[in-house]
Amino acid sequence: MLVSAKEMLQKAKAGKYAVGQFNINNLEWTKAILLTAEELKSPVILGVSEGAGKYMCGFNTVTEMVKAMIETLGITVPVALHLDHGTYEGSYKAMEAGFSSIMFDGSHYPIDENIAKTRQIIADANARGISVEAEVGAIGGEEDGVVGGGEVADPDECKMIADLGVDMLAAGIGNIHGKYPANWTGMRFDVLEKIQEKTGEMPLVLHGGTGIPADMIRTAISLGVSKINVNTECQLAFAAATRKYIEAGKDLEGKGFDPRKLLAPGVEAIKDTVREKMELFGSVGKA
Repeated sequence: MLVSAKEMLQKAKAGKYAVGQFNINNLEWTKAILLTAEELKSPVILGVSEGAGKYMCGFNTVTEMVKAMIETLGITVPVALHLDHGTYEGSYKAMEAGFSSIMFDGSHYPIDENIAKTRQIIADANARGISVEAEVGAIGGEEDGVVGGGEVADPDECKMIADLGVDMLAAGIGNIHGKYPANWTGMRFDVLEKIQEKTGEMPLVLHGGTGIPADMIRTAISLGVSKINVNTECQLAFAAATRKYIEAGKDLEGKGFDPRKLLAPGVEAIKDTVREKMELFGSVGKA
């Protein structure tokens, strides 16, 4: 059964830990993340970009796949299926398809338009018991065609969005999607602290969790971050393990190509990555 992310993030905020959002791209990734969450008794959020949803034959296919996996694998921990960086139109499509949580990314709109659209999304999502994430200050880098320059959010604008009644708020503090460049100057914890002061009990979200040093992750959690997104790190781990397997020639056994064997090392690499992140975020045993 899918659940809203609202309760799990409220518990994380109160307990000073973070729930991991791990983006899914296919059946194998989804299975690996669910099994690891169950193993560690950690709540988990499965993130789906609009591009990934299209690749997996649409939001309806994704929803039914995840629901079936939860039942078949005997998953007992809380699982939220979350639209990541959704457009206004995409947010409604995800809600109609049965997603239990959505992120409407209105950060590229003028603040007044962002507020108006977010307010409408909240009203319609609340009526369905779906949690909502909003964003202020675009996250840097590119993910699935969504490009942000790494703007630092205005704490006053964060309060304006938080006061609309969103369940979680992503605020840009210098974090970026993808691998961090060598000249990255780090995160603006002074801004994060001001955002925390103005938004109170609102769970905050940190995008671009790949490559951020562990001490910065812990500091962010201490300043109100309750959800951390990880995607690129899983991609890199999966690709490296798969490449190593192919280079070893182990997929050539004289019986034809077996994708299950080819993908198995990558799946284990994703499990290791998710396990490492859940332990760092402090969500182990919090289900």
